[in-house]
Amino acid sequence: MTLRLTDDEQTALRERAAAEGASMQEVARRAIRDYVARSEHRDRVGAAATRILDVHADAIERLGR
Repeated sequence: MTLRLTDDEQTALRERAAAEGASMQEVARRAIRDYVARSEHRDRVGAAATRILDVHADAIERLGR
């Protein structure tokens, strides 16, 4: 896989890696893992909210009156 970054993105990544004492590759890989974890969490929260709304739709409707 080849990751193409803009000049600004590459500079920011290089600076972040230097500040953390890590390689640019490790910082990029960590960012990808964090992004995937947050996305999966968001999906789980959305599914749980949908279930709650379905299960308690009648009560929510009554509260809205």
